Amino acid sequence: MTLLSTIKQNEQNRDAIEAKNLLERLIQSDQYVGDVYSIGYEFANVQIHDFYRKKVGGIPSLCFLIATRVKPDEEQVDYQREDSSAILLRVMDAAPLPGHSEAEKVRVETAQKVSGETGVNWDESEIMDATTANLLSFAGVKCRVIGTFFVDKSERLGKLVLKFGSDLSNYYPNQGLKVYKPNKDALSEIVNYIDPDRIDPDQSLERVMVGDVRYASTNRSFQGVSNVQVYISPADLLAQKTALFGMTRTGKSNTTKIILKSVFELRFTKNKPLRIGQIVFDPNGEYANENEQDKNKQENPSAIKNVWKTRSTGKQEDVVTYGLLPHPNDPRRKLMLLNFYASENLQEGKEIIDNALAEDGTKYIGNFRQIIFSEPDKSDRSALTRFKRRILVYQALLNKAGFEPPKGMKPNISGLFNDKLLEYMNRAATSGKDAQPEFASAAKILSADFPTWDRLSSAIESLSSFVSTKEYKDFETWYISDRPNASGDEWADADLKKLLTMFEYPNGARLVARVIGQHSNDVGTDYADDIYKDLVDGKLVIIDQSSGDEEINKSSAARILWKIFKGNQIKFRNGESKIPEILVYVEEAHNLLPSGSETDYQNVWVKTAKEASKYHIGLVYATQEVSSIQRNILKNTANWFIGHLNNTDETRELCKYYDFEDFEPSIRRAQDRGFLRIKTLSNVFVVPAQIKKFEV
Repeated sequence: MTLLSTIKQNEQNRDAIEAKNLLERLIQSDQYVGDVYSIGYEFANVQIHDFYRKKVGGIPSLCFLIATRVKPDEEQVDYQREDSSAILLRVMDAAPLPGHSEAEKVRVETAQKVSGETGVNWDESEIMDATTANLLSFAGVKCRVIGTFFVDKSERLGKLVLKFGSDLSNYYPNQGLKVYKPNKDALSEIVNYIDPDRIDPDQSLERVMVGDVRYASTNRSFQGVSNVQVYISPADLLAQKTALFGMTRTGKSNTTKIILKSVFELRFTKNKPLRIGQIVFDPNGEYANENEQDKNKQENPSAIKNVWKTRSTGKQEDVVTYGLLPHPNDPRRKLMLLNFYASENLQEGKEIIDNALAEDGTKYIGNFRQIIFSEPDKSDRSALTRFKRRILVYQALLNKAGFEPPKGMKPNISGLFNDKLLEYMNRAATSGKDAQPEFASAAKILSADFPTWDRLSSAIESLSSFVSTKEYKDFETWYISDRPNASGDEWADADLKKLLTMFEYPNGARLVARVIGQHSNDVGTDYADDIYKDLVDGKLVIIDQSSGDEEINKSSAARILWKIFKGNQIKFRNGESKIPEILVYVEEAHNLLPSGSETDYQNVWVKTAKEASKYHIGLVYATQEVSSIQRNILKNTANWFIGHLNNTDETRELCKYYDFEDFEPSIRRAQDRGFLRIKTLSNVFVVPAQIKKFEV
C-alpha cells in the first residue's frame, strides 16, 4: 500500500468514526421500541410491543421517533451509503396490524370471561395465557415522515456535520428499519437542531431556553421529556415576522416577554453583542405599568419596563415609555403629543388627522386628506403667499375643532387677503334680498393684522360661504383677467377650496377633533422622531395605549410605524453600511393590523410584513384568532408560537402553514396555559413545548 493510499484510508476511517459519533447522538440501543413494517414518502407504520413501549416510558401522541438501519453498536459508519441515515418520525395515531380483527375478537372473548369481576383484568396471567398475551401485545402506530438526518461534509466548515432534509429521498418496502424513541440527550439534539451551514457567522449565536418539550396535555414525568429544554435563536426574529396565536390566558403575553427579554439581552453577550431597537404597542398597559402578572419572589410587582437597567450605571437608560397621558408611578414617561400649530409640525399633524380619517369615504374628507403642506420656493412670492394662506385657514380649522393655540401666538394675516376680495365681501353683505351681513364682519376681521383665533375661525367660515356667491364669481372674473398683471390663476387654488369646504360641513371640524388628544400647545419636538431615534440607539420603547381613544391609538401607531419604515428605507436607499435592527411588537394585534378580509396593500402594516425585511424591520404580533390577520401578513410570517384555539375555523386556517396540520386536534383540545407549538426560522419542523414562566 502506497503512502498516499494509506493517508486516504486513514482519512476514511476518521470520517467513518466521526459519522458514527454524529448519528450515535440520535440512536441508543436501550431506546428500541419496534420496527417499521410499511413506509412511504409521507407516512410510516411501526410495529411496537407493549414491553418496549413500557420500557421507554410510553409512546405519547405526536412524540418523535427515529427509524434507521444504522446499528447503534457499530464502530464505524460509511456516511456515503444510502442507508446511513436516520428518519425522523412523528407519532400520529394507531395503525391496524394484519389480523387486527382476530386480535380484537380474542380480546372481546377474554374480557367477557371476567365481565362483572372488578378485582381482575382480562389481560392477567390467570385469564390469558402467555403466548396469546405476547402476540396481542404487538400494535401498529401510524407516523408522519418529517425528514431525514444524515451525515455530510460541509464545505464551509471543512468537516463532517449532521444535516437534515425535510423529506424522504428514497425507501425500500422490503428493507427493515429499527425504530427508537430518543432519550433526553437525543431529543434535545432533535428539537434544537440547526443546520450548521445556515448559521450566519455575522449574527449572534446566542440561544435562549424558552421551555421544555411537551407532547400532550397529559404530561407524565415517566415519559422522560418533561426536562428536555427547548431553545430558540433570538436572531431568528430579526427582520422576520413572528406570530403568537392563542385564546386569552393561554400564555401569549408571557411568551412575548420571554422573546423580548432574550432579544434585549443580546447586548450583553460576549460573542458579537447586538443592540436591537424594540418597540412594544401595549394596549393593556401590562408592559408599561405595575401589574400582578409580573410578581416574583425577589421583588414586589414590577412592570417589564423596570426589569432591565444599564449594567454600568444601574439606570433605566435603555428602556423608555411613551403614552398619551402621564402616569403617577412613571415620572420619566414621555408624552406622545404634538403641537399641531408649529410650522415644523404642520405636515406631521396633518398626517395624524389623515390617518384618523382614513376609513371615512366622504368625498370632502377625501379631498381634505389630499392636501400636503410642502413649502414652495421662497423666490416665488405668489406661491409663497398662497402657501401661507392655506396654512392660516388650516390653523383656523384646528381652532374651530378645539385645538388650543400656543400661548402668545396670534394669526398673522397681513397681505393674505386681497383688498378687492374684501370689497366684494362687503358688497355681498348689503346687496339685494340675498344680502348676508356676516360677510361684512368677516371682511373686517380679515383686514386686521392680528385678530383672535376665534374671530379668525368665524371669518373663515363666512369666507367658505362667500365663495359660492355671485359676488365671489365676479371677483374671480376680475382677478383672473381684469386686474393689472393678471396671471390667469384663480385667487382660491384647489387646496384652499378643499380647506374651505371643511368649514361648510358641521362634521368637518368635529371629525378633525378626533385626534385632539394628541395635541399640546407647548411641545417642541415630534414624538415619532424621538421614538425612531430611541430605536436607532437600540433602546426598548414601550407605547402605553391603555388610555386614549381607540382611533387615536390606531392612527398614532400607524404613524410611528411609517416613521420607522421610511427612516430605515432611506438608510437602505442611501447605501448606509449599518441599518439599525428594529423589532416591532403588537399585542392584541387585531386592534391595529388589517383584518383578514381587507386587501389594502398600501396599509403600513401590510407593507411592513411584505417589504420591511430588507429594511431590517421585524414584526411580532399576538392575537386570539388566525383569521383576524390579513393573509398577506400570514404568508410572510416565518416564526410561529401557537397555543390553544377552540374551533375548527381557526385551526383549519392554521393548517395551511408548515406542519401544523399534525397538531390540529391537540391545539383544539389542550387548553393548558403555556402549552405551545413552536416553529422558528432555524427549526425546520414544529416542536411542542411548555413555555417557562417569565421571571425578572
